[in-house]
Amino acid sequence: MSHAPSAALEQRHRTVREALAVRSLDAVVLTSLPNILYLTNFTGSSGIVVVTASRLYFLTDFRYLTAIADSEGTAHQCPHLELVSAEGSYDATLADLLASLTPAPAPGKAMRIGFEAAHLTVSRHTWLVDAMARHGSANALVATEGIVERARVRKDSYEIATLREAARRLSDVATQVIADVRAGQTEREVAMAIDQRIRHAGFAKPAFDTIVAAGPNAALPHARPGERRLTEGDLVVLDFGGVYDSYCVDLTRTVSVGRASARARDVYAAVLEAHDQAIAAVSPGRSRFDIDAAARQTLVVHNLGDAFGHGTGHGLGIEVHEDPRISGRRPDVDTDDAPVDSRMVFTIEPGAYLPGWGGVRIEDDVLVTDAGVEVLTGVTTDLIEV
Repeated sequence: MSHAPSAALEQRHRTVREALAVRSLDAVVLTSLPNILYLTNFTGSSGIVVVTASRLYFLTDFRYLTAIADSEGTAHQCPHLELVSAEGSYDATLADLLASLTPAPAPGKAMRIGFEAAHLTVSRHTWLVDAMARHGSANALVATEGIVERARVRKDSYEIATLREAARRLSDVATQVIADVRAGQTEREVAMAIDQRIRHAGFAKPAFDTIVAAGPNAALPHARPGERRLTEGDLVVLDFGGVYDSYCVDLTRTVSVGRASARARDVYAAVLEAHDQAIAAVSPGRSRFDIDAAARQTLVVHNLGDAFGHGTGHGLGIEVHEDPRISGRRPDVDTDDAPVDSRMVFTIEPGAYLPGWGGVRIEDDVLVTDAGVEVLTGVTTDLIEV
């Protein structure tokens, strides 16, 4: 179980119920495990939540009944949780529950029940509709998008405190990792050492597969660490993260093995300037496209615009990649220019990738504050020669 306080969970429930009312929904079925965790503190692998105007039904099986029971009476128990034991089939248990639901003020009236369209397969949806019909229920399933995810974008006080502590711990790991890197090590050996340090620092696990990319491999933004040995003159991209009390943080530094070449210094300086300009652009009310442009245009000035092919940042929270997406506008796709707002947490991570030569990425985690921006990760951005 995670450890958000009960009062925080109750506020999250209210926010979701307000969203249901706006959409004229009587309930919503949640099958996304990150969304379930957000509302209940549940960190298991199987569960379904149904939120109505007055109740939160939690469906799970015998493996997790003890964990739910153990949280009762603690400061982080899920308030007003009504446990439903899934005997055999989860979907059959869910269908029985959905068919039995009626609005409290008007028993017998059909309900509009939302479901997470991005997280329920067509076959499961079809089965649920047919099962409810066999029960004689007139309740209707309605596709929804992002009801809980929109609430998750702005962090509450507990989440901000957790992410601050996680970023502090990851910064300590980064300082140790940079001091450990030496010529002759393989990328895989360095990655294994990073993962070990992440766990020793109190993280439950790495937030994603650690990236160690040396020399020409650094031109691959998502390179997998292999058997290449770090060699004098290599730039090495070190990208890693951790999950701390269910929340993800993410950090990247690029170091030089031995003395950096003049070209390496120039590319590094350009990426660092892009990184700093993007962070300086962060403030409540600022377009996410403008933040991306602050980094991208800096690299264009340095003739590295074509070397930066990904977005400038991504949201952090229960998932390592979530909203907001700090990226360039795609005219045919991006019609929503919602600005960033206070209490959002995301990465700033510009890079330059030059095939056959190598690359540089510098990444920090930032919190949007009422006054501007707070950089949560605290590791030198100077080019380190190891």
